[in-house]
Amino acid sequence: MTALRIAEIFGPTIQGEGALIGEPTVFVRTGGCDYRCVWCDSMHAVDPVHRQSWARMTTDQVWAEVTRLSRGRPLTVSLSGGNPAIQDFTALIARGHDAGYRFACETQGSVAKPWFGDLDTLVLSPKPPSSGETVDWDAFDACVAAGAGAVQTVLKIVIFDDADYEWAQRVSEHYPTLPLYLQPGNPEVDPSQPVNPQDLSDRLLWLVDKVTADGWFAPRVLPQLHVLLWGNKRGV
Repeated sequence: MTALRIAEIFGPTIQGEGALIGEPTVFVRTGGCDYRCVWCDSMHAVDPVHRQSWARMTTDQVWAEVTRLSRGRPLTVSLSGGNPAIQDFTALIARGHDAGYRFACETQGSVAKPWFGDLDTLVLSPKPPSSGETVDWDAFDACVAAGAGAVQTVLKIVIFDDADYEWAQRVSEHYPTLPLYLQPGNPEVDPSQPVNPQDLSDRLLWLVDKVTADGWFAPRVLPQLHVLLWGNKRGV
């Protein structure tokens, strides 16, 4: 059985952002990523320097931990990272669905996998210019196609500045059938540093004001709720 690289499994807690915000969730955070976003708040699950802390777990072991944390009560399991699309979660999703669990996955859309179509929620989160990464739109389109069988596929874009905002508008125009969620970015990525709630509130208000002033009614604008509640300790 193929081993999965797991940075951490935690919860139940609430989903802090996007289409499932507020939903009770167990998070399975994978180790490894093909991106290096400059504002990444999960470097412990991205940078190979942390590889020694990642556990090699079988599907059975991951499933045992999910059910232990959730006390066997079906809820949403969120596959995050890093980039969970690097790995194969076909067996875990099937195992969980048989027991009544729901599965969500958030990925930047750089690697398409057949198991995207088995998900309840596929969150495609292309990274805007402020990330320092460049989206491969052919690869992204392959991810959209792979998720055609999912119950829902949505876009989520983090906004740090005007350039990100204008970029998100262009992305939305190209994918008009995908529900879009925008959220202001959190510039403080060090988990040891306190988060300034007023700064986060100001960023959210800035984004709300831009959307409403432009009459751009396609997106839903949401906070990073987990950051407001717990700082940088538990990102998705």
